[in-house]
Amino acid sequence: MSVIDTALHDSLRTLKLSGMLHTLDARLAQARAGELGHLEFLQVLCHDEISRRDATAIGRRLRRARFDQPSTLEEFDFAASPKLPAAAIRDLAALRWLHAGESVILYGPVGVGKSHVAQSLGHQAIRAGADVRFAKTSRVLADLAGGHADRTWTKRLAELVRPALLILDDWAMRELTTQQADDLYELVSERARTSRSLLITSNRSPVDWYPLFPNPVVAESLLDRLINTSHQIFMNGPSYRPRKSPGSTRATKTD
Repeated sequence: MSVIDTALHDSLRTLKLSGMLHTLDARLAQARAGELGHLEFLQVLCHDEISRRDATAIGRRLRRARFDQPSTLEEFDFAASPKLPAAAIRDLAALRWLHAGESVILYGPVGVGKSHVAQSLGHQAIRAGADVRFAKTSRVLADLAGGHADRTWTKRLAELVRPALLILDDWAMRELTTQQADDLYELVSERARTSRSLLITSNRSPVDWYPLFPNPVVAESLLDRLINTSHQIFMNGPSYRPRKSPGSTRATKTD
């Protein structure tokens, strides 16, 4: 490597443009072959750096999301479940609801692909630059319960409020304790106050959630606000799980 090449490499690293180094030789070869003019050469190098940074940022947000499985709508087999509202689900992929700070509820029988679709929409949001967090509702409640025990509840709640999109999987699985109901009320209220979206999956219809709350007043305050301001998608059809069995090359969890 020449002194000039070494100086250039050092300069790019100092400017935090080291991504250009990965394609610099190939772009120089194109320039020498007359395929790129001076301005085009610089523009293409800049585009390479932007693409690298975008890919790095997406990877970082995907890790923070903590998805169960990497899922995308492109790989979801809508043809296998003709009863699913494919048009409505694809419309959600435009993310207008996310930009408006609205929420989404996906509900229906076990195994029809609710978790897959929820994580796919989360993946779509990450591509659009949003921070996303995915978690089982039971684990969120356990985490907040731990906060009451060690006096870190406020900090833990803030972590759940921070992402632009919080996906709560397996909502309304069982009856709630008074503390769990209060914790969910605070979480949903705080996210609504800051116009941050929720995406909920549930095996129960939203109208069946009310009896799970020990206090009817808390249930009304929380659920009326959530249900009446959300996009609700009923997912029905044959189980999607057999097509994702452990013996399949595309095995994943699809509740």
